[in-house]
Amino acid sequence: MIYLDDREIPWQEGLTVAAMLAGLADGHLYAVVKLDGRLVSRPHFSTTPIPDGARVRLIPMIAGG
Repeated sequence: MIYLDDREIPWQEGLTVAAMLAGLADGHLYAVVKLDGRLVSRPHFSTTPIPDGARVRLIPMIAGG
């Protein structure tokens, strides 16, 4: 199990940040996620594994002006 924001989702061997995001149907773009307290940027999503029991926080892109 991993903890995504305030909910639990199933963990699977080889799960990456990119694969986890692809499985979400929220339609948001994320530039950065927080994985166990460290920031992971979009260029590293496909190569960053998520370990079992990890805590992930989604950080949506916000435009301003």
